[in-house]
Amino acid sequence: MARQLRIEYDGACYHVMCRGNGGERIYKDDHDREVFLDTLWECCKQTGWFVHAYVLMGNHYHLLLETPEANLVAGMKWFQGTYTQRFNARHRQWGHLYQGRYKSLVVDGDDPTYFQTISTYIHLNPVRGKLLDLENKTLLDYRWSSLGCYELTPSKRPAAMTLSRVLGSFGFRDARAGRIEYLTWIKERAVEELDPELAKERASERKALKRGWYMGSPDFRDRLLGMLGESASDNCRGEQRRAHGEYMAKELLDKGVNILHCSLAELRGLPKNHPKKQALVWLMKRHTVVTGEWIGQMLEMGSRANITRALQRFDHSTESDVKRLKQNMTHCAG
Repeated sequence: MARQLRIEYDGACYHVMCRGNGGERIYKDDHDREVFLDTLWECCKQTGWFVHAYVLMGNHYHLLLETPEANLVAGMKWFQGTYTQRFNARHRQWGHLYQGRYKSLVVDGDDPTYFQTISTYIHLNPVRGKLLDLENKTLLDYRWSSLGCYELTPSKRPAAMTLSRVLGSFGFRDARAGRIEYLTWIKERAVEELDPELAKERASERKALKRGWYMGSPDFRDRLLGMLGESASDNCRGEQRRAHGEYMAKELLDKGVNILHCSLAELRGLPKNHPKKQALVWLMKRHTVVTGEWIGQMLEMGSRANITRALQRFDHSTESDVKRLKQNMTHCAG
């Protein structure tokens, strides 16, 4: 099975998460958690990473990272490998600590909405995981998240821990007043998390953070897909593969429409079996992994069966006009 491709570029931001092998705990005590964080800060020093938010749970962790250089893969290999070695040495065991590869969602760092959403999700994890009794404690009583850093001045935080982008996403500054405002807000939000009337809405927000491969606008997604390159479609997995196919198909469709000297609206108004529609079907099906349903919607051709018939007719036609269309479509594909 193809793996999710890692997209790396200077200044990229990621929501990174990973679970223990077989759902097992990746920390046995607080000392392990301290070693995990020490290893993280050591990794940041080596890679130049910034950490915007983190939380350590029983059998998994979440990080909101920024990589000034395109080095997520190399850094994560060192980070997880080094912590595994230290954990195994301390507990006199061997083998895998983590469950497969870590998951990394590329985050649109230019839109503060996503920093706000992800940092909130991360900081509220101890509440959802029922690690805190909010009747007797607050989120700040949970030691193993970045929330405690919001009580500290910059000189007292780890060098790689930065709060300005998370605070800025709420309209706050990294000053005492701004940090207090944020802490007040997140404490109130933690109480809302337990409100059953809001549970459904909150669950849908969390679902988006656990699935997919990016967090951002459609334009941001298209920029990422452009970075993958044309040869990536065979190596993509799941949603990433489908999105890449649609991105490449849309580019070919735009080129095909230009060569046919008409607009997409005009093409949509043509009969379902028109040679120009068949030509565009042939172009996209032969050069991308896009689905027939998607093509049917784009060209207003109806069901997948119509797309299959259009492809077969165009493929087997010997008419001179169709041959010229094939040459033009081949030119589009480069």
